[in-house]
Amino acid sequence: MSERWIWRCDRTIPSDTRHARAVLQEVLDQLAGDAWDDGDVFSVHMAAEEALVNAVKHGNQSNIDKTIHICCQISSQMVQISITDQGSGFNPEAIPDPTSPENLCREGGRGVKLMQSFMSRVQFNDLGNQVMLEKVRGEGVRKDK
Repeated sequence: MSERWIWRCDRTIPSDTRHARAVLQEVLDQLAGDAWDDGDVFSVHMAAEEALVNAVKHGNQSNIDKTIHICCQISSQMVQISITDQGSGFNPEAIPDPTSPENLCREGGRGVKLMQSFMSRVQFNDLGNQVMLEKVRGEGVRKDK
């Protein structure tokens, strides 16, 4: 089934969390304006903010000369957000499970797990410098990831 997108945004911003949060707020305002449930808006907020901060800090190493490309589309039933940084990428499969007892006190690795828990689908490109977040309206927080 092909989605009928009712809103889109396509931005390239400096690698700065202030710019990232401004674009995120635009997306959240659109969801709220389209009467998305507060829980869905919260889920998108948490996952997208984590992905954006990761793109700035880990992907682009907070280098203001690098950019982040954000593409978002919203339909009546789904939101998709693609975030691409200019970093060298990473292998998401290599991240240790942060819920395993041996990793509970270890820093790092929780962000991907958080995104997977709040979104319907999280997919990285082969290089690992782009994440696609997808949330289906009304789908609760996932407990299986």
